[in-house]
Amino acid sequence: MTGGGIGRRAFLSGVGGAAAGFAAAPLTACGSRAGRSVAGRRSTDVLVVRDIGGSYGEANRKALYDPFTQETGIPVRVVNLLHEQLLAEIEAGRTPCDVADTNMSLLVLFQQKGVTEELDYDRLGNARKAGIAKSLLLSHGVGKAYWASVLAYRTDAFGGRKPESWAHFWDVGAFPGRRALQSELDWPELEFALLADGVPIDELYPLDVDRAFKALDEIKGSVHTLWDNGAEPAELLGREQVVASSAWLGRLQDPAGRGSRLAYEWNGARRQSNGYGILKGAANPGAAYRFIDFALRPEVQAHFARSYPNGPVVPAAYAHLSESTAANLPSTPGHLRSGFDLDVEWWLENQHSVTKRWRAWARA
Repeated sequence: MTGGGIGRRAFLSGVGGAAAGFAAAPLTACGSRAGRSVAGRRSTDVLVVRDIGGSYGEANRKALYDPFTQETGIPVRVVNLLHEQLLAEIEAGRTPCDVADTNMSLLVLFQQKGVTEELDYDRLGNARKAGIAKSLLLSHGVGKAYWASVLAYRTDAFGGRKPESWAHFWDVGAFPGRRALQSELDWPELEFALLADGVPIDELYPLDVDRAFKALDEIKGSVHTLWDNGAEPAELLGREQVVASSAWLGRLQDPAGRGSRLAYEWNGARRQSNGYGILKGAANPGAAYRFIDFALRPEVQAHFARSYPNGPVVPAAYAHLSESTAANLPSTPGHLRSGFDLDVEWWLENQHSVTKRWRAWARA
């Protein structure tokens, strides 16, 4: 994952309320006050983009920001704001950036809060007729890159056998040992429980919540950890504290590629996407459109995928990628068929009731 998921306190408890406590928080950025004039108003001769920093931010710099500046002459400055901070700044009339690079779920939420602009797709030529999934062409946000949650396991745990489905993950008789599942870090993994119980992958939504929790009850005795940090599954598996876990793909590929005894299964992968939105009060909306359109070029999508293990949303990007690189990305045709897209609208509509029930299940 990109790290752009929705934090529990920030989202599931209501971002609007949580944000109030951050209204006075300082901006953290690459060049902290870059893009602001001495009078306090942000200059329009730079483009300011929000991302999460870290290795994701470095990949953005290499594949997107620097090439965009080289082509257009428009400098890019980056702010690494938490979602609570970003929302609080906008609602206070202090829009800190032009473009938000964040989880598509949050872009839907930001639309509901009225803090993003409706996109003019006539200004995004690289998004039109590019084969981008309709679920990623929202009125106030457009997809950028796919990430996925997958089934991870130790290759030495099952006598040469490997779990190839969530049904195998749930089968502690054939595949014995302790498991780990994600907490409510972004969305509880009800879909995996339903797949394990035999629900066809193309019939998951609307989720049968009662059936999902019944399936979760069946495996609860073997669940050693409900992880709430993206790095934790690889650590738990590496220390042999568990033999199988759900995991964010991007946090697995590096340790798995270093010759460790970790592997993962694409079957039943849950895909999500990061995307771009233009914020209300953006000082440089023209540059924002140019940047987003630049980021959706097939060759730029491919460049980013080579820099960070997220899958392109533009299918033509795969013509610019080697087979070895494409094999590890969640949006190759084969992986698209074997996995599924998280239904953002369903989760936003049902988040409070499901999360309340999840917390009760986790405590029981």
